[in-house]
Amino acid sequence: MSKAFDEIREAKFQALIPRYPNLQALTLPSLWLWQEQYGWICPEGVAYLAKRLKLSVAQIYSIASFYTMFNLNPVGKYHIQVCKTLSCMLGGSETILECLEKNLGITPGQTTQDGRFTLTQVECLGACSGAPCICINETYHEKMDEASLLNLLEDLKRD
Repeated sequence: MSKAFDEIREAKFQALIPRYPNLQALTLPSLWLWQEQYGWICPEGVAYLAKRLKLSVAQIYSIASFYTMFNLNPVGKYHIQVCKTLSCMLGGSETILECLEKNLGITPGQTTQDGRFTLTQVECLGACSGAPCICINETYHEKMDEASLLNLLEDLKRD
């Protein structure tokens, strides 16, 4: 059975159609819906969205691959994104990254063997005033230091 939007996402998709001038304009919201449902943008999802939006697979893929907010590979239950731009680097993001690597036993782009944690470095989380910042799934954690990070990791490991 091929993948498609479930009833909830299909209803959301249909509700979005009248709000946009054409189907192509629905590309970003459609990618969000797919990722919300499946956790990542798989090749089957790219093909499905291309057909639904009357675009080529290359057009959908080029948009999905441009934005770091879209996962083009499966991610763990907790997707930890570490900002690597200047504000966060000056605030200590390199120390945060090293702490994550040491405590999780993975490097950016990897997922723990149990599938619980994926570590990614991203260009900017848009939270420069709260540097260093990490994002876990959809939740931002600002002004991170090693102690607060270790406490956060312990909470996640208990979950």
